[in-house]
Amino acid sequence: MTDIARIEAAARRMQGQVRQTPLLNAPLLDRLAGRRIFVKAECLQLTGSFKARGGWSAVSALSPEARARGVIAYSSGNHAQGVAYAAARHGSPCVILMPSDAPQVKIDNTRSYGAEVVLYDRATADRDAIGAQLSSERGLTLIKPYDDPEVIAGQGTVGLELAAQATEAGVTEAQVLVCCGGGGLSSGIALALEARAPGLKVRTAEPEGFDDMARSLNSGKREKNPAAAGSICDAILTPSPGEITFPILSRLAGPGTVISDDQALRAVALAFTHLRIVLEPGGAAALAAALFTPDLPDTVIAVATGGNVDPRTFARALELYA
Repeated sequence: MTDIARIEAAARRMQGQVRQTPLLNAPLLDRLAGRRIFVKAECLQLTGSFKARGGWSAVSALSPEARARGVIAYSSGNHAQGVAYAAARHGSPCVILMPSDAPQVKIDNTRSYGAEVVLYDRATADRDAIGAQLSSERGLTLIKPYDDPEVIAGQGTVGLELAAQATEAGVTEAQVLVCCGGGGLSSGIALALEARAPGLKVRTAEPEGFDDMARSLNSGKREKNPAAAGSICDAILTPSPGEITFPILSRLAGPGTVISDDQALRAVALAFTHLRIVLEPGGAAALAAALFTPDLPDTVIAVATGGNVDPRTFARALELYA
């Protein structure tokens, strides 16, 4: 079970190992949106995304014997890099299972941390089954991308930082929009804010056609996406909400928000133009929701979750919207 005590313990283990990322604001962006928008820039985190936190939390929590045997993870790229980074720093062997259509920059970066990358077809293969088989054959510990208590705790450290930074900025009530795949980050942040800043409420942000969390929060049960691929927001495409994360968000999160691929690309361009940060489309979903969702309050916080963007996709965003 993940709770505030586990999140605080993860924060202690990762002290000096990950960055405290800034909370940014740009008046011109506020004017464009018609509301005040703060952006928690996790794209500036080590490995280019918040996943460095969950990876460090999970690997550092293992016994020395388990770390010596090694770890395995499956990911479209950001969780892969986070786990690979943590494993390398702990001297652990690491195998990463990645979809073959993941951006090449994410595949290359994962290999640069010394991980063995195994590619699979996300449209036809069962990544859970492949991961379980490799884990069994090699004696590796499987670190799931979101349905893992220590991963959720690590991601929850974003919420600890956010609570302190919002207080410093004089923000005591706001909606916190979080890019969401399986819900590890959003559930971790929600737990941290419940304890440290109860006036800040999480809402998830997902791409059209892959809004399983929004539909699940609406129906009260875990819904599945009809397809495994097909959005530019590759970092947050998951089959369904996590078994661990969904109950947390059912209790603590507001209704989910849904954005289009075009809105994600526009948010990528606006983030660069006004904040001078580089985002990938999936990492810009929360900012897109903050910019383009009607009926939001006067103050919102968007968690910009990742910046590992393919150069061609980034150039396209700037060409269309900058």
